[in-house]
Amino acid sequence: MTIGTKDAAPAMWRNSGTPLAAEPGRPLIIHIGKHLRGLFDRMIAASSLVANDPVLDMRHFGWTALLRDQWHTIRDEAAAVALQGQPAPSLATISPDHRSIAEVDKWRSFFLWGYGYPIEDNLARCPATQALVARIPGLNSAFFSILAPGTHIPAHRGVTKGLITCHLGLFVPRDGDVRMRVGDRIVRWAEGETLVFDDTYDHEVWNDSAGTRVVLLVQFARPLRNPGKWIADLFLGVVRRSPFVQEARANIRAWNAAVKQLEV
Repeated sequence: MTIGTKDAAPAMWRNSGTPLAAEPGRPLIIHIGKHLRGLFDRMIAASSLVANDPVLDMRHFGWTALLRDQWHTIRDEAAAVALQGQPAPSLATISPDHRSIAEVDKWRSFFLWGYGYPIEDNLARCPATQALVARIPGLNSAFFSILAPGTHIPAHRGVTKGLITCHLGLFVPRDGDVRMRVGDRIVRWAEGETLVFDDTYDHEVWNDSAGTRVVLLVQFARPLRNPGKWIADLFLGVVRRSPFVQEARANIRAWNAAVKQLEV
C-alpha cells in the first residue's frame, strides 16, 4: 500500500523551518511538575504490581491479545483516516511541549483519546478501533503515531510512571532499520505485534528507512496498590487540567476544524 502523507492543511499548520526547540515561556505549573515527577515516580514504583523494567512482558496484560487479533482492522482504519488525503497533524504543531523532540512533518499523531479525553470527531471515523481501545483497562490515551522516513526522535522520557505504554505495529518498513532504545534495551516493531514498555526510562526512536512507520500507541494506568495509586491519580489529575493537555486539545479541535473547511 502506498502511504500518502502530503500536507494539504492551511499554511498556518505547515513547517516553518524552525529547528527543534522547546517553546519558551511555558506555564509555571509545567516546570514545577517536571521537577517533582522524579519524587512521585519513585513513590509510584514502590507500589507497582508489575515489574519496573524498561520493557515489560505483554503476557501480564491480557487485553493486548485483542489488539493483535484485530490488527488488520485497526491498520485499515489508520490508513483511511490518518494516511490518505488530509494526514494527521504534526505532534509539534498540536503540542508545544513536544517541540524540542518532534520536528514538524516528521512525527504525526492522529488522536483518538488524549489523557482521558475522547476526541469524538476522530473516534467516529474509527469505529472498530474505538470499540477495541474502549476495552483497555485504565485507558489514558490512544493515537496513531506516524514517523516519516529518516526521522530520529531524540532521547526523552514520559510524564509519569503511573502510565505504561503499548505499541501495536501497523506499518513497519522492511527496507532499513526501524528501532527504539528504551533504557539500555534496543527493540524493534513487527506488524501485528505488541510492545509494552515504561516510557519514563530515557528512550529514543529511529526510522532509518525509506518508508513510513505507523503504530497504534496506547497509554494505560499502571496496576498499583496504595499509596502509589493515590499519588498517581492525583498527579494525573493535575496533568489533565494543565496547559500541557488543554492546549493540545484546543489545537486538535482547531486542526479538525481546518480540515473540515478544506473539505467543503
